Amino acid sequence: MPGLSSAAGVVGFLSEPEPELQVFALQVLNEQIDSLWTEVAASVGDIEALYEDPSFPERELAALVAAKVYYNLQEYNESMIFALGAGKLFDLDHEGEFEDTIISKCVDAYIALSGSAPANSTNLPPPQLTTAFPSTANGASSISAGLASPTTPFSQSTLPSKSLLSRQDSSTAFDPSAQAGGDANLPSALPASIASQANIQKQLYAIVDELFERCFRGGSYRQVIGIAVEARRLDVLRRAISRASEDEKEQRKDEVGNLIRSQDLIEYVLEICMTVVQERGLRNELLRLVLDLLNDIPSPDYFSIAKCIVYLNEHTMASDMLVQLVKKGDPTSTAISYQIAFDLYDNSTQEFLKKVREELPAMPEAETAQPADSAEEAPEPKESDQLLKELNDSAGVPASTLEDDQHKKEEALTPEAQKAFDSVREILSGTKTIELGLEFLFRSNRTDMAVLNKIRDSLEARNSIFHTAVTLATAFMHAGTTHDKFFRENLDWLAKAVNWSKFTATAALGVIHRGNLGQGLKLLDPYLPKEQIAGSNPSSAYSQGGSLYALGLIYANHETFALDVIREHFKKATEEVVQHGGALGLGVAGMATGDDSIYEDLKSVLYTDSALNGEAVGIAMGLIMLGTGNIKALEDMIQYAHDTQHEKIVRGLALGMALIMYGRQEGADELVNGLLDDPDPILRYGGIQTLSLAYCGTGSNKAVRKLLHVAVSDVSDDVRRIAVMSLGFILFRKPSNVPRMVELLSESYNPHVRYGAAMALGISCAGTGLDEAIDLLEPMIKDPTDFVRQGALIALSMIMVQQNEVMNPKVSTIRKTLMKAITDRHEDAMTKFGSAIALGIIDAGGRNCTISLQTQTGNLNMAGIVGMAVFTQYWYWFPLTHFLSLSFAPTAVVGLDQDLEIPSFKFHSATRPSLFDYPPEQEAKQEDAPEKVKTAVLSTTAQAKRRAQKKEKQQRRESMDIDQTPTTPKTSNLGEKMELDEPAGKEDNQEAEKPEGEKKLEGEVSSESAKKKMEKEKVGYQLENMSRVLPAQRKFISFPDGRYRPVKKPTGGVVLLTDTTPSEPKSLMELKAKKKVKPAATPATMQDRVVEALGQHMADRADRGESSGAAEAAGVLTAVDEDVEGGEEAEVPGEFEYFTDEEGGGDE
Repeated sequence: MPGLSSAAGVVGFLSEPEPELQVFALQVLNEQIDSLWTEVAASVGDIEALYEDPSFPERELAALVAAKVYYNLQEYNESMIFALGAGKLFDLDHEGEFEDTIISKCVDAYIALSGSAPANSTNLPPPQLTTAFPSTANGASSISAGLASPTTPFSQSTLPSKSLLSRQDSSTAFDPSAQAGGDANLPSALPASIASQANIQKQLYAIVDELFERCFRGGSYRQVIGIAVEARRLDVLRRAISRASEDEKEQRKDEVGNLIRSQDLIEYVLEICMTVVQERGLRNELLRLVLDLLNDIPSPDYFSIAKCIVYLNEHTMASDMLVQLVKKGDPTSTAISYQIAFDLYDNSTQEFLKKVREELPAMPEAETAQPADSAEEAPEPKESDQLLKELNDSAGVPASTLEDDQHKKEEALTPEAQKAFDSVREILSGTKTIELGLEFLFRSNRTDMAVLNKIRDSLEARNSIFHTAVTLATAFMHAGTTHDKFFRENLDWLAKAVNWSKFTATAALGVIHRGNLGQGLKLLDPYLPKEQIAGSNPSSAYSQGGSLYALGLIYANHETFALDVIREHFKKATEEVVQHGGALGLGVAGMATGDDSIYEDLKSVLYTDSALNGEAVGIAMGLIMLGTGNIKALEDMIQYAHDTQHEKIVRGLALGMALIMYGRQEGADELVNGLLDDPDPILRYGGIQTLSLAYCGTGSNKAVRKLLHVAVSDVSDDVRRIAVMSLGFILFRKPSNVPRMVELLSESYNPHVRYGAAMALGISCAGTGLDEAIDLLEPMIKDPTDFVRQGALIALSMIMVQQNEVMNPKVSTIRKTLMKAITDRHEDAMTKFGSAIALGIIDAGGRNCTISLQTQTGNLNMAGIVGMAVFTQYWYWFPLTHFLSLSFAPTAVVGLDQDLEIPSFKFHSATRPSLFDYPPEQEAKQEDAPEKVKTAVLSTTAQAKRRAQKKEKQQRRESMDIDQTPTTPKTSNLGEKMELDEPAGKEDNQEAEKPEGEKKLEGEVSSESAKKKMEKEKVGYQLENMSRVLPAQRKFISFPDGRYRPVKKPTGGVVLLTDTTPSEPKSLMELKAKKKVKPAATPATMQDRVVEALGQHMADRADRGESSGAAEAAGVLTAVDEDVEGGEEAEVPGEFEYFTDEEGGGDE
């Protein structure tokens, strides 16, 4: 039928009484509605009447025409309702804008309808506990009285109406916590007609089910999974994965096509859980579903199961899986169990690992069978067994029941299985991982000492802030390498440290020797507090406190006997400085242990109301209870924060409360609102920290919106600064989003907001080399405010860590900028301090560490996030800067075989060698001497010179005996000077002017030559085992070696290998960092340990007949400061010797 120019005649048929004419009109309009809808719109009521008439034979056709009319009128909800009424006439297979739009609206309505269904009966509300916030002086409560527990989910709590966290999410992004699904907040997302009419709902479900079937037939399972997750339809999710598994089996029979594997879909669901789903309850339901599906697979992906287990905190399932793998007995299963144990250690808390170790079958007579020659490992199981016993006692578990279960497990164990379980325990304790990381950093150390010496020479050591800056730069550059050579070679500089500078310098040893588990106590023995002996010189309290802090850093997040040593010193200490260092050491070493006894020890010191140690104690209390959400601890800390008058104590308690709520998400919303409503700006500051740590890495929209609101509305500059900075913690998994978000904030009139924007960029984009972030930070280097420049320099170093000129051409310019800020005499002290720290960060760990807030497998790096959060408090207290070392992650691939030995083999990197190479070291240049002013030449001098030259030529001409190389005449001293000095001066000036005049040109040439060199390089090269592999390089790594195969796709860190030819002899790599020492058995008391270590130390000195450099350094740091009343002056230490790494000696 030819196209109609007008619909007037056809529309008239709709009013005719004959149904045939009405049907004809509808058929014509349906075909040409896109061009005639403007005229038909006036008669849409007639079309609706036909649809609603039960006697009309073509009701579905009328509904379809009405749907198309409303579609052109952009009334999409009405259009969708009539399209659903059209039944089979609405063809999903027909491609067009109308069909696509209606399908999209149907999916939105399906999600909204499914999301509004009653909640699962299994999700019962948690027990209601009272957290009473005390009233202020005027009687008004700081927040609503009788709040629910801070662990109460956000959706089940009543929040103040003015809180942005209580408002509905107005964004279009998916947030399952919103009622009625992700789009429930959009206008008319769920029309009333759908909610009230069962037949329309039935048709909606039929349309969506048909859509799912289309996706299944086309292999588009991920679209179905996405809709199911948004709609919270776990049954649909299970059906999609089961259908994929069935189709995969059919594909194998027919060997046709290439469908997505069901295991890939499960990994996709895991990725959605970790990156998209923002509600913790829904995430837990999804993970439990994934666990059920994985267990149903004949050969499940154990690594995905381990991921779910860690997040769900199911320690029993973890131990059962390890037992199941070990008891299989084959080498591959054993290697997988070891790999899972390594992954568990990287992603779990100490409390979780302790429970897993407890549930593993124990070796009979484990406590008595340890020989003296294995004393290095003896303290580990002994102390952990004691701690496990204490944990069981506190939980009320009968000892007899535990012993019976233990004997049942031990009965069926073979020697091979027992050995495997011992190895799993060692891995879960963290000893193996720390030992391998220490070995890699020790042997691959590439610290540029020229940079460090330049910092030392440029900053005046008599100024404490500068001395601290050099100390921190040294610690970061050598973090984990055990190379403390700089301290031992610069004793004169070290002797200038006084008071808290001495505290920081001693604590820096803990950063340098972090992970040196075998010698940590021995290294710090000269600095640790000792009982005063009559007639002996007292040691500095600052070095004693710093040594306890350092001991905690060495054994950070690794619960060993060192925790008991620090605790004993802390309980005996009477000086506030020692208690300060002891509290920080306890917090770092006992991180996330949840030990109530340590918490009580800290609380007793807190109640002495000392401002000096109160801040450290508050932080330590939070570190011990990290992520536990302990209600009793929160009540104590909130109460005391309102009772004390010391701001430092309140600040420490505020950070401690934030640490307790680490990763709690919705469970922390009540506490966040309570703190943010407090009139005290320090507690509001703590509320922002609580929000950032509770939602760290989630990308939560409501958390981001709250932070942005506070950043522009709070009256306190400190609160606004931390609000902007906290954006980095929320969004570090999506670093590319942060520059766009803080772009306007980086240009704020308020310097505190600008500083926060700079640090947010550094935290979120650390190690990425993101150009957008660098473009925002470069102008801030020239900011008029000194601390903004400081923040910009530190942030740039975080972003540029482990970047070279090939990866990012701006890295050389940034390094020069950092050095220029150090050497500029007119630069402010704060900027120089930031520049020194930045130079340490950019070369962290001997250029072998990056800053990582997530683990190799994508989970949150608890220690790294906590370290970064506490590091930001250097604004108030410089010694807290050392916490940043917890964020340093070695970038290495370490292959281990089934015997947990390091085989010597090579793997392949499919890149050019220069792409991920170390940056070049800075050339050691002589200090630029002042340019000499050219001597003025008088006219008489010039005339005398010309006469002398003329006379000399005349003498040569008259001479009868002419040499081939004439000598300079000695008759005229003036002529000799003028002849020799001037040309030499000209040459020197030319050489001096050349680099200045051609500096830019030479830089361009070198950059171009580097690019040409890279183009000429061959793609692909071999790397030795235990080599540096950057995060961006991992995707290019492969294992072509025919003998060793990884048990999973390499993600960096420790990789377990299966040996395909175990009968052949293998070549192993020698451990260089670990010394074969055999200390005696662990003493019963701390004093015995210290005395024994001291005796061994003195014996070593007596054997050598002289004092070591480390001992001289200890003498400098432990000397009482000159300004201490009654103290003696520190003697200038004499010459010392030390053993090099090749000789295997020294205290490194």
